[in-house]
Amino acid sequence: MKVVGAYLLAVLGGNATPSAEDIKSILSSVGVEAEDSRIELLLSEVEGKDLAEIIAEGSIKLANVPSGGGGGGGGAAAPAAGGGGGAAAAAAAPEPEPEEEEEEEDMGFDLFD
Repeated sequence: MKVVGAYLLAVLGGNATPSAEDIKSILSSVGVEAEDSRIELLLSEVEGKDLAEIIAEGSIKLANVPSGGGGGGGGAAAPAAGGGGGAAAAAAAPEPEPEEEEEEEDMGFDLFD
């Protein structure tokens, strides 16, 4: 991703066709080193293509990728064995009392005094 990010930064900076040295320069400016093989792979994949078209194609592909949601929770717990006494015990559990709010103490001055 760092190589792709550096490539995108170079293009956004006005360099329509960044070279491997351009990408290395951007990455080294923030203390990151990238493998030459990854840079060369990226450059061979984007060679002769318009960046806007590449992004549009990627957006279409990402639209089909499931992300988040789905699957639901873990489901309800199984009932306790040995009869129906579990529901009565749950109903008899005391509810916690709501906490009382403390009054703010007047410190003798106002924000606008």
